[in-house]
Amino acid sequence: MEVRKPVIKSIPYDEFKDNKGLETIVDELHEGGVNVVVGSLDQAINWGRSNSLWSLTFGTSCCGIEFMAVGCARYDFSRFGFEVTRNSPRQADLIMCAGTITNKMAPVFKRLYDEMAEPKYVVAVGGCAISGGPFKNSYNVVRGISEIVPVDVYVPGCPPRPEAILYGMMQLQRKVKVEKFFGGANHKMTKEEKELSMSKGGLHGLSNEALASEAKRETIVVNEVPEGFDAKKGLTD
Repeated sequence: MEVRKPVIKSIPYDEFKDNKGLETIVDELHEGGVNVVVGSLDQAINWGRSNSLWSLTFGTSCCGIEFMAVGCARYDFSRFGFEVTRNSPRQADLIMCAGTITNKMAPVFKRLYDEMAEPKYVVAVGGCAISGGPFKNSYNVVRGISEIVPVDVYVPGCPPRPEAILYGMMQLQRKVKVEKFFGGANHKMTKEEKELSMSKGGLHGLSNEALASEAKRETIVVNEVPEGFDAKKGLTD
């Protein structure tokens, strides 16, 4: 049986750097009936990551009921690509902390966060997770999970409506889409970065992702759901 190998025409380096040359090649392929999409590998990977966020099931009080409501048929967050929830931190991308964290629960919460694979994210849902809420003057409640772990998105409310939780998750998706996968957090550490990493944590130091996150972590606060936002359709305007 004869195996025919395709002939691939090489592209000169100057043309490869020129967007106009690439557009010409893509147009020629489209005319021949070939479907071609041009983009960076970073965009493709982050598109997949942002639309497949697996949340750790972590509802500790009444905000957890709102999180359950978001997963039910009326709001159905599976349309946004984060419907899979996991009971194991080793299979989760983010912790959506929905509810009060007491001082007794704090070490366990931190352990769960540490057991998650990187890159990992934290969403603080409700007043209790953000600042302690109505219990902030209590002796046994943590005044915000930011004292324990770095937070990426704050969704205020007591409890926040399902639309606010959806909008907060959409903000996290946007944050994931603009991250740099190659050459960013996954680069090989320099000698100076390795020394800084070893000085900051553990037997093996901080990872690239944790070191980069500590250097510049942008926090998103969902102050209000934008006008025209429909939980069933997304942003209508």
